Amino acid sequence: MRGSLAVIGGLLVASALVRIGGGAGEAFARENTPAAHTAAAESAEAQSCTSEEDIAPILAALNERDERIKKRETEIRTRMQALSVVETEIDRKMSALVDAEEKLRSTLSLADSAAEDDLTRLTDVYAAMKPKQASALFEEMDPDFAAGFLARMRSDAAASIMAGLSPRAAYTISVVLAGRNAEVPKN
Repeated sequence: MRGSLAVIGGLLVASALVRIGGGAGEAFARENTPAAHTAAAESAEAQSCTSEEDIAPILAALNERDERIKKRETEIRTRMQALSVVETEIDRKMSALVDAEEKLRSTLSLADSAAEDDLTRLTDVYAAMKPKQASALFEEMDPDFAAGFLARMRSDAAASIMAGLSPRAAYTISVVLAGRNAEVPKN
Protein backbone atom coordinates (compact mmCIF):
# COMPACT_ATOMS: atom_id res chain seq x y z
CA MET A 1 0.00 0.00 0.00
CA ARG A 2 2.74 2.38 0.80
CA GLY A 3 4.25 1.82 -2.63
CA SER A 4 1.04 2.77 -4.41
CA LEU A 5 0.70 5.92 -2.29
CA ALA A 6 4.22 6.95 -3.27
CA VAL A 7 3.43 6.42 -6.95
CA ILE A 8 0.22 8.49 -6.70
CA GLY A 9 2.09 11.27 -4.84
CA GLY A 10 4.77 11.31 -7.52
CA LEU A 11 2.16 11.62 -10.25
CA LEU A 12 0.54 14.56 -8.46
CA VAL A 13 3.88 16.38 -8.16
CA ALA A 14 4.63 15.73 -11.85
CA SER A 15 1.23 17.07 -12.84
CA ALA A 16 1.84 20.24 -10.85
CA LEU A 17 5.21 20.78 -12.52
CA VAL A 18 3.69 20.38 -15.98
CA ARG A 19 1.01 22.93 -15.22
CA ILE A 20 3.51 25.45 -13.85
CA GLY A 21 5.84 24.92 -16.83
CA GLY A 22 3.01 25.44 -19.34
CA GLY A 23 1.92 28.64 -17.64
CA ALA A 24 5.45 30.01 -17.64
CA GLY A 25 5.78 29.50 -21.39
CA GLU A 26 2.58 31.45 -21.92
CA ALA A 27 3.86 34.27 -19.74
CA PHE A 28 7.09 34.47 -21.72
CA ALA A 29 5.16 34.51 -24.98
CA ARG A 30 2.99 37.39 -23.79
CA GLU A 31 6.08 39.38 -22.84
CA ASN A 32 7.45 39.31 -26.44
CA THR A 33 4.72 41.46 -27.87
CA PRO A 34 5.22 43.79 -30.84
CA ALA A 35 5.29 46.74 -28.45
CA ALA A 36 8.51 45.45 -26.88
CA HIS A 37 10.09 45.04 -30.34
CA THR A 38 9.08 48.54 -31.35
CA ALA A 39 10.72 50.07 -28.29
CA ALA A 40 13.99 48.23 -29.00
CA ALA A 41 13.97 49.40 -32.62
CA GLU A 42 13.34 53.00 -31.61
CA SER A 43 16.30 52.98 -29.21
CA ALA A 44 18.53 51.53 -31.95
CA GLU A 45 17.45 54.23 -34.38
CA ALA A 46 18.22 56.89 -31.81
CA GLN A 47 21.83 55.61 -31.66
CA SER A 48 22.46 55.43 -35.43
CA CYS A 49 24.72 57.96 -37.21
CA THR A 50 22.68 60.12 -39.50
CA SER A 51 24.48 63.46 -39.55
CA GLU A 52 27.68 64.29 -41.42
CA GLU A 53 29.39 65.17 -38.16
CA ASP A 54 28.84 61.61 -36.93
CA ILE A 55 30.06 60.04 -40.17
CA ALA A 56 33.09 62.34 -40.74
CA PRO A 57 35.47 60.65 -38.23
CA ILE A 58 34.62 57.23 -39.64
CA LEU A 59 35.19 58.42 -43.21
CA ALA A 60 38.47 60.08 -42.19
CA ALA A 61 39.64 56.86 -40.54
CA LEU A 62 38.65 54.82 -43.60
CA ASN A 63 40.44 57.29 -45.93
CA GLU A 64 43.54 57.20 -43.75
CA ARG A 65 43.49 53.41 -43.76
CA ASP A 66 43.03 53.41 -47.53
CA GLU A 67 46.08 55.69 -47.92
CA ARG A 68 48.17 53.44 -45.68
CA ILE A 69 47.12 50.41 -47.70
CA LYS A 70 47.97 52.14 -51.00
CA LYS A 71 51.36 53.20 -49.63
CA ARG A 72 52.05 49.67 -48.42
CA GLU A 73 51.00 48.23 -51.80
CA THR A 74 53.41 50.63 -53.53
CA GLU A 75 56.21 49.59 -51.18
CA ILE A 76 55.46 45.92 -51.81
CA ARG A 77 55.39 46.47 -55.59
CA THR A 78 58.75 48.28 -55.41
CA ARG A 79 60.21 45.54 -53.27
CA MET A 80 58.93 42.83 -55.62
CA GLN A 81 60.57 44.63 -58.56
CA ALA A 82 63.86 44.85 -56.64
CA LEU A 83 63.61 41.17 -55.75
CA SER A 84 62.96 40.33 -59.39
CA VAL A 85 66.09 42.24 -60.44
CA VAL A 86 68.15 40.51 -57.74
CA GLU A 87 66.72 37.12 -58.71
CA THR A 88 67.65 37.72 -62.36
CA GLU A 89 71.17 38.72 -61.30
CA ILE A 90 71.50 35.60 -59.14
CA ASP A 91 70.34 33.40 -62.03
CA ARG A 92 72.88 35.06 -64.33
CA LYS A 93 75.70 34.58 -61.82
CA MET A 94 74.69 30.96 -61.18
CA SER A 95 74.77 30.30 -64.91
CA ALA A 96 78.22 31.90 -65.15
CA LEU A 97 79.37 29.85 -62.16
CA VAL A 98 78.15 26.61 -63.76
CA ASP A 99 79.96 27.52 -67.00
CA ALA A 100 83.17 28.30 -65.10
CA GLU A 101 82.88 25.02 -63.19
CA GLU A 102 82.49 23.07 -66.44
CA LYS A 103 85.53 24.84 -67.94
CA LEU A 104 87.56 24.11 -64.80
CA ARG A 105 86.50 20.47 -64.85
CA SER A 106 87.51 20.26 -68.51
CA THR A 107 90.88 21.88 -67.78
CA LEU A 108 91.53 19.56 -64.85
CA SER A 109 90.57 16.56 -66.95
CA LEU A 110 92.93 17.71 -69.68
CA ALA A 111 95.72 18.26 -67.14
CA ASP A 112 95.13 14.83 -65.60
CA SER A 113 95.17 13.10 -68.97
CA ALA A 114 98.27 15.07 -70.02
CA ALA A 115 100.08 14.08 -66.81
CA GLU A 116 99.00 10.47 -67.30
CA ASP A 117 100.21 10.55 -70.91
CA ASP A 118 103.57 11.97 -69.78
CA LEU A 119 103.99 9.26 -67.13
CA THR A 120 103.05 6.54 -69.61
CA ARG A 121 105.55 7.86 -72.15
CA LEU A 122 108.34 8.12 -69.55
CA THR A 123 107.56 4.61 -68.27
CA ASP A 124 107.77 3.28 -71.83
CA VAL A 125 111.13 5.05 -72.27
CA TYR A 126 112.54 3.47 -69.08
CA ALA A 127 111.18 0.05 -70.08
CA ALA A 128 112.77 0.36 -73.55
CA MET A 129 116.21 1.25 -72.12
CA LYS A 130 118.85 -1.40 -71.70
CA PRO A 131 118.41 -2.94 -68.23
CA LYS A 132 121.94 -1.97 -67.13
CA GLN A 133 121.43 1.71 -68.02
CA ALA A 134 117.92 1.79 -66.53
CA SER A 135 119.20 0.13 -63.33
CA ALA A 136 121.87 2.81 -62.91
CA LEU A 137 119.21 5.50 -63.33
CA PHE A 138 116.77 3.80 -60.90
CA GLU A 139 119.59 3.41 -58.38
CA GLU A 140 119.81 7.22 -58.18
CA MET A 141 116.03 7.82 -57.99
CA ASP A 142 114.05 8.26 -54.79
CA PRO A 143 112.66 4.80 -53.88
CA ASP A 144 109.02 6.02 -53.94
CA PHE A 145 109.53 7.59 -57.36
CA ALA A 146 111.29 4.50 -58.73
CA ALA A 147 108.58 2.20 -57.31
CA GLY A 148 105.92 4.22 -59.12
CA PHE A 149 107.57 3.67 -62.50
CA LEU A 150 108.35 0.01 -61.87
CA ALA A 151 104.71 -0.64 -60.87
CA ARG A 152 103.55 0.76 -64.22
CA MET A 153 105.97 -1.32 -66.31
CA ARG A 154 105.45 -4.78 -67.72
CA SER A 155 106.68 -7.30 -65.16
CA ASP A 156 109.51 -8.65 -67.38
CA ALA A 157 110.94 -5.14 -67.96
CA ALA A 158 110.63 -4.27 -64.25
CA ALA A 159 112.33 -7.55 -63.29
CA SER A 160 115.29 -6.85 -65.60
CA ILE A 161 115.76 -3.39 -64.05
CA MET A 162 115.38 -4.73 -60.46
CA ALA A 163 117.98 -7.42 -61.21
CA GLY A 164 120.52 -4.74 -62.10
CA LEU A 165 120.00 -2.73 -58.87
CA SER A 166 122.13 -3.03 -55.76
CA PRO A 167 120.55 -5.31 -53.14
CA ARG A 168 119.85 -2.36 -50.81
CA ALA A 169 118.11 -0.30 -53.54
CA ALA A 170 116.16 -3.35 -54.80
CA TYR A 171 115.03 -4.14 -51.23
CA THR A 172 113.95 -0.53 -50.54
CA ILE A 173 111.99 -0.32 -53.79
CA SER A 174 110.42 -3.75 -53.10
CA VAL A 175 109.27 -2.60 -49.65
CA VAL A 176 107.70 0.51 -51.18
CA LEU A 177 106.00 -1.57 -53.89
CA ALA A 178 104.67 -4.09 -51.36
CA GLY A 179 103.37 -1.41 -49.01
CA ARG A 180 101.74 0.85 -51.61
CA ASN A 181 98.27 -0.63 -51.24
CA ALA A 182 98.61 -1.96 -47.69
CA GLU A 183 96.75 1.00 -46.17
CA VAL A 184 93.85 0.92 -48.65
CA PRO A 185 90.59 0.13 -46.77
CA LYS A 186 89.41 -3.44 -47.35
CA ASN A 187 85.71 -2.73 -46.67
